[in-house]
Amino acid sequence: MTKEKWFYTYIFIWVGQFVSLLTSAAVNFAVIIFLSLHHKSAEVLAYAGIAGLLPQALAGPFVGVFIDRWDRRKIMIFADAFIAVCTFLMSFAFLNGEVNLLWVYLLLICRSLGQAFHSPAMQAIAPLIVPEDQLLRVSGINQMLQSVSIIAGPALGTLAISYFPIGQVLYLDILGALIAIVSLMFISIPRLKNEHSGSSIGAVLKDMRLGMQEIHRNRGLFLLFVYSMLSTFFVMPIAVLYPLLTIDHYGGGKWEMSIIEVVWGVGMLAGGGLLSAMKVRLSKVIIINAMHVTLGLTFVFSGLMSAQLFWLYVLITALGGIGMTLFNASFMTVIQEEIKPEFLGRVFSLYFSFAIIPSIIGLLFTGWIADVIGVANAFMGGGLAMCLVGLLSFLTPPVMNLGKRRNDTVEQ
Repeated sequence: MTKEKWFYTYIFIWVGQFVSLLTSAAVNFAVIIFLSLHHKSAEVLAYAGIAGLLPQALAGPFVGVFIDRWDRRKIMIFADAFIAVCTFLMSFAFLNGEVNLLWVYLLLICRSLGQAFHSPAMQAIAPLIVPEDQLLRVSGINQMLQSVSIIAGPALGTLAISYFPIGQVLYLDILGALIAIVSLMFISIPRLKNEHSGSSIGAVLKDMRLGMQEIHRNRGLFLLFVYSMLSTFFVMPIAVLYPLLTIDHYGGGKWEMSIIEVVWGVGMLAGGGLLSAMKVRLSKVIIINAMHVTLGLTFVFSGLMSAQLFWLYVLITALGGIGMTLFNASFMTVIQEEIKPEFLGRVFSLYFSFAIIPSIIGLLFTGWIADVIGVANAFMGGGLAMCLVGLLSFLTPPVMNLGKRRNDTVEQ
């Protein structure tokens, strides 16, 4: 398959992944609503977040080695299937309107392991199919699909949980996974001819070390990773408190929670539309740093405003969605441009792990933050810290010089 036909291949990928994203968003939000209203506990939400993140963080560096060795299309298929099985088993943890939290946490751990394979594989296939000058646009379209799922998912999840038990609502995610698997059956993705030294533990560790060296040798990219980790450390324990901010500070309920999720998705959709429709000439690093500051300010104002200004909170949340899309798409594209395709599985896995580990540390303190500091104050503190990270990144020359040499060569 030539890169001239990349668009036709991506149509199948986009269709399947969109349905999967939509049903997952619906189910995830339905579960959040159920846990938030049933337990009204920041700790329950935090532990669920940790269960969904920690396995990815721990397994990521090892998983990346095999993503670079194996067929990435098959990895996505088997990961989707495994996640669907876990979701089916989770439905039995919700019986008669009650929930077995231990089983929910355990199955979230298993789903996280499947996601540890799926997400890096999905990101790593783009440079094998897409011309380099189209990578940012593809990232923008990917963000648009995610945005539409975020817009429609909460509404679908709220509607579903209003008429069906939570255990049955989980079947939506299974249906989405099956459609994603079928769509992947109709495409082929080029395989890299990687040479590796075997399947022993030593060989796997060696390949993992090579992936780490690929990041470390690029000082600008390494520092960009560090700033992303710092930002995630401050933001993640705050982001998980969004439902509680809506309920406690702004006096909302399930529909207000849905509105916040929807406008976040509308913002992401607008950001993705901008990237896919326009040829962006601004440095991706500048976009990344600016979005650190923008997202931080949305957190600050969300916690600072009066409880009577709910609709202004809605508008600010939409601006945060735009910022998140511009950040994610630009960051992923920088990695795809700076790293050789044969290392992308390892590098994306390491990136997801690097981003998740500090956020888990932060999540451990979520309950304490909510009870001692207060949800609104936590939003302001986390937002200010994120703004500082963005400013530091602007003042770091190796980061600001990322991609300049390649761009100068292209212009010549």
